[in-house]
Amino acid sequence: MSKKIVIYDTTLRDGTQCEEINFTVSDKVRIAEKLIDFGIDYIEGGWPGSNPRDIEFFNEIKWKKIDASRITAFGSTRRVNRKAETDETLEALLKVDVPNLTIFGKTWDFHVKTALGIKLEENLELIDDTIRYLKSRVDKVFYDAEHFFDGYKSKPDYAIQTLLTARDAGADTVILCETNGGCLPSEIIEIVKAVKEKLGDFPFGIHAHNDSDVGVANSILAVVNGATHIQGTINGFGERCGNANLVSIIPNLQLKYGYDCIPKENLKEIRVLSRFVNELANIKHDIHQPYVGKSAFAHKGGVHVSAILKDSSMYEHISPELVGNTQRVLLSDLSGKSNLIYKAKDFGIDIDSNDEAIVKLLHKLKELENRGFQFEGAEASFELLILKSLNKLPTFFDIKKYRVIDEINEIDQEARASEATVMLEVNGVQEHTAAIGNGPVNALDIAIRKALSKFYPKIDNIVLSDYKVRILSSHNGTEATIRVLILSTDNETGESWATVGVAENIIDASYQALIDSINYRLIKS
Repeated sequence: MSKKIVIYDTTLRDGTQCEEINFTVSDKVRIAEKLIDFGIDYIEGGWPGSNPRDIEFFNEIKWKKIDASRITAFGSTRRVNRKAETDETLEALLKVDVPNLTIFGKTWDFHVKTALGIKLEENLELIDDTIRYLKSRVDKVFYDAEHFFDGYKSKPDYAIQTLLTARDAGADTVILCETNGGCLPSEIIEIVKAVKEKLGDFPFGIHAHNDSDVGVANSILAVVNGATHIQGTINGFGERCGNANLVSIIPNLQLKYGYDCIPKENLKEIRVLSRFVNELANIKHDIHQPYVGKSAFAHKGGVHVSAILKDSSMYEHISPELVGNTQRVLLSDLSGKSNLIYKAKDFGIDIDSNDEAIVKLLHKLKELENRGFQFEGAEASFELLILKSLNKLPTFFDIKKYRVIDEINEIDQEARASEATVMLEVNGVQEHTAAIGNGPVNALDIAIRKALSKFYPKIDNIVLSDYKVRILSSHNGTEATIRVLILSTDNETGESWATVGVAENIIDASYQALIDSINYRLIKS
């Protein structure tokens, strides 16, 4: 039977100290529900004594039909010259009425003397008094030994004594906090082994920060050397450089070491959880994030693709499906035949590896990418390119000519107009249409679809849902090459697809992407 590791999430408290993060109460409740469904053992909701929002969260969570035994509140040891039963900070913790409390206390002698201004023995009394008082009133008390590793390096005997004091006072688990994030893995191993020797079978954990970019490694090494409890945040959110990232820690421990962190069947939901938290935080997804990023199992080089077609383990350390991700093959000027065959099959297009069209398509792809095209974010355009190379692309319409006029009145800046005219032909029938839009690209988009809708009514369902412009050669000034990426959506089906265009003229680049978008929809219809 695999060893159980307790996973303790502090996204809703420590994670919110990240510079870019500001969760509403509703956000925090939704994240807590998601974490519980995922199988996280404990969710730290906040510090009730520090702000009204955290108190509101704990009040709100009571009304939700969730497992309340997982919710934890966070606070500090009692204040100097107070008794635990008269301390307002501890009273605020008990008032939120949750079954678990996490208390942090000083471990580093430097902090005890400088921050608290008391003797080392008095700090031990703070720890003992606080934990004894709270343990008599709640189910579990976790003790966070703040700055433990710095404290150990300064005065090892005293740092260990703070842990023993917390243990003897009734703490259920003591957590070694690497608060400044400056320790390297070799130091973590040495110190954790020393702690294990002193604590024996008493459970202890790790709370690592990522200031040296080793938060995940330090957390894993602590477990390998005896820790049974890990604290961290989803996507590594946290103050300064962030906390240890549970999205990397959990699959590493579960898949690589065989530890039991969450229910096995839930691991495939970790990518959804990661993206869910990012969405509520209004943070862009990191495509390169290990395990869950869009590029985590993406292959670009032809040699790599050729190998994974035979056996994906040649260039993938795990099966992406285990963490809810998928294998992707990218198209670029690095692509070989294998990439093209893989992508064609992905689109449902059968190509023989010996087909001369493959070689022509490969040359065409390299030529287009040299001009600035990029198909990694515009797979609809690439599918059209394959069909065209195989002479399988139907001709739905033929644009004879188009013109765009953008008129600006310098006297009345509000009185500006963009007008587009389009002449096209469908099955020998000519259509000549004009349209006014909000800017030249919008006017052109409306005119093209207006001309085609009488022949293909479903085009009316297409909306331009995103429009991105990138300057590819800024040194050329206003003559720069421009790449336009368009995301289109069918309002009827909800399906979205991306197309690309490249030119020195932004209208021309937009036109290319618009035409691809319409052709793609017509093929799929």
